[in-house]
Order: sequence, then C-alpha cells, then structure tokens
Amino acid sequence: MLRWCKRFLVAVAAVAAVFAVMQLVPYGRAHSNPRVVSEPRWDSPRTRELAVRACFDCHSNETRWPWYSNVAPMSWTLEHDVEAGRSVINFSEWNRAWDLAPEAGAAVVRRDMPPFKYRLAHADADLSEAENIELARGLQVTFGGRGRI
Repeated sequence: MLRWCKRFLVAVAAVAAVFAVMQLVPYGRAHSNPRVVSEPRWDSPRTRELAVRACFDCHSNETRWPWYSNVAPMSWTLEHDVEAGRSVINFSEWNRAWDLAPEAGAAVVRRDMPPFKYRLAHADADLSEAENIELARGLQVTFGGRGRI
C-alpha cells in the first residue's frame, strides 16, 4: 500500500512539473484583437447577432478571450483556432475577398460551424435548430451562397 501511494505521489508530481513547464511556452498568450477594418453588409441585424454569438470569437477581430486562454495547453488550442478561423474568413476585415464566404451558410447547416468543441465551451453559440437555419439563410443572403437552405 505504501509503495502504491509513493508511486501515485511521484506520478502527480511529474504531471504537475510537466504542466508547470508548459506554462513557460510563450505561444498562445498573444490574444491579439486588431482593429475592425470593415464588416460585411449584413442582410439583417439578426444575422449579425447570431454570427456574433456563434462565429465572431474565431472569425473576427473581436475575440472574447476567456480566463483559460492564459493556461497552456488550452491557450495553444485557442490561439491556433483563432488564427486559423481569421485566416479563412474574418468578419472584421471585409475589405478583401474571402473565398469560403459563400460556403458559410452550408457549413452552419451541416453543423461544421461552429465546431462541436466550441459549442461545448460556449453555450450561447449552441444555436437552436431554428436559429441555426436562420443564421445559415442570413449568411447565404449576405455572402451570396449557393444552393438552397
């Protein structure tokens, strides 16, 4: 029993040491929110409202950085996700063309966006089925998407 307890304490200390060392990695704490250059001409205020709830944290320069965005390894994941999201479509930099903008509505309908892990952490982004369809249709009108939603 004593031997098991000692091994357990060593394992806990090792995990704590690895966690502490992870905090020394500087990536993931930049938390940049550049200025908003311009936004799309939303088809309605409601579409923008739903997009703010479900999309803006990763696809705009208005990211809300939660407390855990300062703690590795979550900080690494969040920084990566925001960088990737902004590189694909950024609602705060609508002064350039975004190739995937016409596909945004379809991605919402398929539930590819927002991703499941994001919806788990942000209850307000987990839109109801009606809100999901409303957002998808609004994005399609705003960005000239293809197909029927």
